[in-house]
Amino acid sequence: MAAPARSRLLELTRLRCDIFSTLYNPLGLRTGAKYLRARLRGPSMVQYYPKQLSFKELSRAMPELKLVNFEEEQRLFDVAERKKRGKGAPKKAKSPEESRRLAKKKRK
Repeated sequence: MAAPARSRLLELTRLRCDIFSTLYNPLGLRTGAKYLRARLRGPSMVQYYPKQLSFKELSRAMPELKLVNFEEEQRLFDVAERKKRGKGAPKKAKSPEESRRLAKKKRK
């Protein structure tokens, strides 16, 4: 008995793909269909890990506790100290004339 012709086999695979609604890929190229068919992992991962509360959210939710964030207080104190010594962030320009970038362009 002779083997079926290649064209007949390709027709059979095309028909099989139509019936079972799978991707027809006679050349066997990599398509990523396996990953596109797979169930999404994101929603289950979100449910697995509990929501983490930040200090800010906690203090906003319960203002009657009058919680103090010592790390933020220390940061604000350090920023104020640096500003006193002239090491703080520069003031933002309110107009294009005050901008340092524009001043550099004018000099050139």
